[in-house]
Amino acid sequence: MDLKYALVHEWLTPKAKGGSELVVQEILQYIDADLYALIDFESVNPESYLYQREIKTTFLQKFPKARDGVQKYLPLLPLAIEQLDLNHYDVILSSSHAVAKGVLTNPHQLHICYCHTPMRYAWDLTFDYLNGDRQGQGIRGLIARYILHRLRQWDVISANRVDYFIANSQHTAKRIWRCYRRPAKVIYPPVDVEKFDFQTKKEDFFLTISRLVSYKQICLIVEAFNHLNKPLVIIGEGSQLDQIRQLAKSHVQVLGWQPHQVVKKYITTAKAFIYAACEDFGIALVEAQACGTPVIAYGKGGALETVKDIRQYPQDGTGLFFGVQQPEALIEAVETFEKLKTKIDPENCRLQASKFSPTIFKKSYLEFIENCYRDWK
Repeated sequence: MDLKYALVHEWLTPKAKGGSELVVQEILQYIDADLYALIDFESVNPESYLYQREIKTTFLQKFPKARDGVQKYLPLLPLAIEQLDLNHYDVILSSSHAVAKGVLTNPHQLHICYCHTPMRYAWDLTFDYLNGDRQGQGIRGLIARYILHRLRQWDVISANRVDYFIANSQHTAKRIWRCYRRPAKVIYPPVDVEKFDFQTKKEDFFLTISRLVSYKQICLIVEAFNHLNKPLVIIGEGSQLDQIRQLAKSHVQVLGWQPHQVVKKYITTAKAFIYAACEDFGIALVEAQACGTPVIAYGKGGALETVKDIRQYPQDGTGLFFGVQQPEALIEAVETFEKLKTKIDPENCRLQASKFSPTIFKKSYLEFIENCYRDWK
């Protein structure tokens, strides 16, 4: 039976290059789906795989500075996503980290949501968002709190429009249950391991690659390495870039945004990859291991599913964890790593990364859709 598919994502812009966009790209390789989004600036980007593709968008497409992101229009996102007309499709596939799962569907349509995270603004990062910005203070703060309160209500209601949830990790599946009281099948996102060169010879520097925003805890990493007096390279851009550059001592290089070839060079040759955020999955951790590079990560969230602590797995460990988001804890972890690094085999890192290959994702995702459709019918 030929089914007509629609794939819905939040936003498609040159700056949006995270794990959720990789999932969209992978799905489109083997499912012939019409693509929908709040905004789209990739179909006019000659360097994008979506160049000249027809993508249907919402009224936010014409809003000022939409190209830089629509988070500034946060209160309007639920309204906007509900304006997409998907009536003539059999199966709705959503790739959601904010509002994509909230599209309106009919009883004759199957809706399967790949959830990268419940809306972070409304749940886990509410107080980070309010306390880290002047918009969270005074009268503006009261308005922001009310908007976030209404977003949480809408987010729970819209979860009931989904027939089946997929989570990108066990950590995310638990958050989906906590927020929506809905079970979710865990299918790890695809990581193109073959795109990264495997190398056993490493140089004498540590590396972190991340968006430079508060919850990524890059300042924590800089403080730790300021104390350690060890070379650290930071790649990424974001609102904290200037603050991080001012904080960093001379042995900490803050490179800002870099093209893929430069990123690949650093991640291949780094002594270890440092990560201090609590991620839902954390593709960068898997990419580092694909290069044979060990990982030192905050021991919460998706990292616990992608990295194997050498102290717990002495035969095939790929890194180690630190327990609290404090510079002292990371300092201790780096010092422990220096003592145990010879026990971490780069080949084990590569083997661990291969568990998250696109081939495995494709098989699991397509099987799940097929089983869901059969059960739903």
